[in-house]
Amino acid sequence: QVQLVESGGGLVQAGGSLRLSCAASGRTFSRSGMGWFRQAPGKEREFVATISWSGGTTLYADSVKGRFTISRDNAKNTVYLQMNNLRSEDTAVYYCAARGTGTYYPSRESMAYADWGQGTQVTVSS
Repeated sequence: QVQLVESGGGLVQAGGSLRLSCAASGRTFSRSGMGWFRQAPGKEREFVATISWSGGTTLYADSVKGRFTISRDNAKNTVYLQMNNLRSEDTAVYYCAARGTGTYYPSRESMAYADWGQGTQVTVSS
């Protein structure tokens, strides 16, 4: 099991930027694909971005493509989500997730992830 702690959320105006961080501890972080998901009030959790173990492959939801960038630093056991040009519809709780050890590749499916963080709130005011 890996413990995940998100940080970096907050209140920002539309058009602004935030960078979320997800610090991992526990099992070997570098051997797992990682992902970011979000859940807005009254809506189901949805995929945002995912990254392979090496960082060489990334996938994004169409709604964030070109505005958000996922990255990771395996030496620091941390994955990031840089969010630019934020919109009111990006308002949600953002969750970091880790796939199981040895599952190196990214996935858009929430069921592919073994461990989840507690989430960090992002609020975009228009």
